[in-house]
Parts: sequence; C-alpha cells; structure tokens
Amino acid sequence: MRSVKTSLAAVAILLASASATDPPTVTVKNGSYYGVYQPTYDQDLFLGMPYAQPPVGDLRFRNPEPLNTTWTDSKNATEYSPECYGYGSDQWVLGNVVSEDCLTINVVRPSGISKDAKLPVGFWIHGGGLAQGGNRDPRYNFSYIIDEATKAGKPFIGVSINYRLHGFGFLWGSTVEEAGVTNLGFRDQRLALHWVQENIAAFGGDPDKVTIWGESAGGWSVGYQLLAYGGRDDGLFRGAIMQSGAPASSSYANASSWDVYYNNITSAANCSSVTDTLDCLRQVPVDALSSIFNSSVAASASFRPVIDGDYLQDTGANLLRDGKFVHVPILHGANHDEGSAFGTWGINSTDEFLDYLVAMGNTAEEAEILAAVYPDIPELGIPGTLHGRPPVNSLAGSQFKRVCAYAGDAYMHAPRRYTAEAWAAYNVTSYSYVFNVLVNGLSQYVGATHFQEIAFVFYNLDGNGYDNAVAVN
Repeated sequence: MRSVKTSLAAVAILLASASATDPPTVTVKNGSYYGVYQPTYDQDLFLGMPYAQPPVGDLRFRNPEPLNTTWTDSKNATEYSPECYGYGSDQWVLGNVVSEDCLTINVVRPSGISKDAKLPVGFWIHGGGLAQGGNRDPRYNFSYIIDEATKAGKPFIGVSINYRLHGFGFLWGSTVEEAGVTNLGFRDQRLALHWVQENIAAFGGDPDKVTIWGESAGGWSVGYQLLAYGGRDDGLFRGAIMQSGAPASSSYANASSWDVYYNNITSAANCSSVTDTLDCLRQVPVDALSSIFNSSVAASASFRPVIDGDYLQDTGANLLRDGKFVHVPILHGANHDEGSAFGTWGINSTDEFLDYLVAMGNTAEEAEILAAVYPDIPELGIPGTLHGRPPVNSLAGSQFKRVCAYAGDAYMHAPRRYTAEAWAAYNVTSYSYVFNVLVNGLSQYVGATHFQEIAFVFYNLDGNGYDNAVAVN
C-alpha cells in the first residue's frame, strides 16, 4: 500500500512540475501561439504577435493589410518585437532594436483564467509625438497594474501595440493624398483593434469590454480613433481614456503645402525623376530612407494627423462640435504643469512674449488679448512649484511662468476642456482629472509636468525603465 501511495505521489509531483513549466498557449484566428509564464505576478504574457502583414517592400506606404496566412505549429510569442522606425532618443538610449516589420501586439493576462472568463480589456497606445516609442518600453510594463487590479478583485487583460511612426506612418503630400495612403499610423491602430475583436476572446477577454487608452500622442491617437471616419462606430471599444492628449489640439497642413517636403524627400532618395515616386520610395533601403526622414531634408516637416477626407474628414474641433465622434464614455485629463514641457525658455519681456504668441500661430490682435489673459504675474503662472520668478539671468527667462501657463493651456488643458464640452453637448458621459504631484527628484522648474503620471498609472513604483530614458512621451 505504501508503495502505491508513493507512486501516486510521485506521479502527482511530476504532473504538477510539468504543468508549472508548460508555457501558456492560445489559438487565435490564424493559428496558435505559446507565450511565457511570469511567476512573480502569476501572469501569462504573449508578446510580439503580428496583427498585420509586415509593411515592407510593396506594402510600405500602404494601408495596413490583415494577416492572410494560417499555420498549424504553435508559434513563439515569448519576446517583444522590435519597435517601428521613428525619430528620437528612446530607440537609441534604451537600446531598443527597430525594424520595419514591427506591427505587433502584446497580450498580458492573469494566469489560470478560463477561455470564457470574459475579462475587460485595456488597449494601450504609446506616446512619443507619433515619432518614437514602442510597446516594449519597460515604463509601460503591464504586470504591475494587472497585479494590483487582480488583488483588488478587478482583473483585466492588457493589450499594447506598435504602429508606424514619423515618415513611415505619417507621410503627406499631394501624391500621398491621391494614393489614399494617409494617416497610416492611425490605420495601423485601427487594424489592431479589429484583431482584438477577432481574437481577444481566445485569451479570456471580452471583445465587448474594450477600453482604448493612451498618453500624449497615445491620448491623441485615442481621440482620433473616436473621430475616425466621421465618428463611425465600428463596435471596437466601449470607452476611452485620454491622458494629456485630445483630438482638438492639432493644426493641419494641406497636401499641397507639404509637397515641398515630399519633393525634398524624393529628391534625396533619387526618386524625383520617376513617374511613380511612391513606388520608388518603397524600394529604397529602410536605413537609407530612415536617415532621410531624420535629416535636414525633412527637418521642418510635420508628421502629424492630416485631413484626408477618409480617415479624418474634418478638423478635430469641427468633428467634435458636430457630434461626429463615437458616443462612448471617456476619462481624460492632464497634468497641472504641462506647460513646463512645452513652453519656450528665454522670454524676458512682454514684447518677447507677444512675439512668442504670434509664432505660436496667433494674430497680433489675438496675441494682445492673450497677453492680457496671461499677465506677467508669477503667482498666476506655472509650474506651481516654482515660487516667484526664476533668478536673474536664468536661462528660463523672467517670464517663464507666464509662458508655461499659456503653453500648458494651449497644448493640453484647452483641448481637453473643448472635448469635455462636446461630450456634454451630446449628453455623453465624460470624466476629467488633473494630476498635480511633484515626482521625487524633479526640479521645481518642471513641477507636475508632462508624462509624470505614467509611473503611477502603471504602478511602476520602482521606476523601471526610467534610469536610461532621456525623452518623455
């Protein structure tokens, strides 16, 4: 009897051991993946799964195409994919590899949930000015916040994506407009949302409980998903969160005004003499093309949302005014001292402040009005952590707090308020917040500035990923 019990115990131990080491698996529309188990937080991670055909070769500068292949063997989903090519320091300093084959999605879930769990889904869109960043950034590690949510009895599934950036995702000009290959980064995000609708149930998620969520350019992106195709509701999400980004904040260049940059780019790529310049650009080696985008040739170009009559049919402000947005509840907000990240340094007089306001796109008459609304009274300016004026001869300038007060409102607070007013006008639920915490180690000249809420939102209390990051998103 003892030997039988011993044998049964041994079998049980072996089975338990095998179960503990077996990777999590999932079968989606096109095939199956195996991920990695994270024992510290008892989570399953499925990383670097393609949600689109690679936008390379003939698919460069084209609208994203869904996957068109299936497979029988289980594919590896245990590592983050490279980030998309862009511009900025995150790629260089963090040591993140980049690739044109970058349209991937990550899914993080509490381990042990059933396929029928129907957990809510948080769909994260990273920031970075639509020019840099990616879903492998450790500052966006989902494990901490999912762990806290699970402990609180509110488990959810986290999803994050890469999308095309900078010149690869937001090229513009008459040729691009005529080809209908505009706002590609936003279209990538849209296709990823469709992938979630088709596949998230296999991970234990509920496709009817998706919340899109992002910060800065990610919040901006969320806003433009709400406005896409004239506010058409494709049933892709039930709510939205916008942190320091709103779709009323953009200026738009028309296609013909962008042609000078497009022509400079094609000339630098030796494509200006061919009939189909876009097709020629598709054949340029990716590193060479990336160098052109990051050179003085395109230094003044704005890789931003454009009104193309398709994805974006009017200005964000007009679409909001006309109620042409997906009527779902939103949570949005900004940080108290946003302007310290966007204000110009070195303003020392009212005349210089007026020149700054005109350079920001205001008329001379508007600048005079704004100068009265934003008087040179340090107690009224921001950051609130800087008491009085900067010292004499400071690089910040004696009117630094005045400049930052205007910049924060112009870039962040006014667009958020305009968005909230649009939701209220159409009787749709809207919640707003303000983040006003001076993070340990930050200067009084910075205050509760842009991006500083991210560590708290993701419950990244150890600051994972911040030691070697020099850019904010």
